[in-house]
Amino acid sequence: MVNKNKIKGSAFERDVADYLVSNGFPEADRRYGAGAQFDKGDIIGVPKFALECKNQAKIMLSEFLAEALIEAKHANKKYGAAVIKRRGKNVADSYVVMSLSQFTELLRERT
Repeated sequence: MVNKNKIKGSAFERDVADYLVSNGFPEADRRYGAGAQFDKGDIIGVPKFALECKNQAKIMLSEFLAEALIEAKHANKKYGAAVIKRRGKNVADSYVVMSLSQFTELLRERT
């Protein structure tokens, strides 16, 4: 039996990784088969970040971000963010959601 949601999710993860590679993160790649208990995010190769990709009709920010933050801890990464597909839009138009506290830390690093 084909799981259409899994196929959509996997395609979005590949699109996100490809986009990151094309935009200065050559090590970005899709993580395969980590398992839910110790999931470390969907995308590897982005320094300091665990990225959780979501391609779902219903956007649940709180749940998506909570998952990303747990995965950042599992991966021993400083930041966790959810990359969320926008309906009918290119991968470049996806939402990236992170907590304000982590965003503030990131801004401090960049200035």
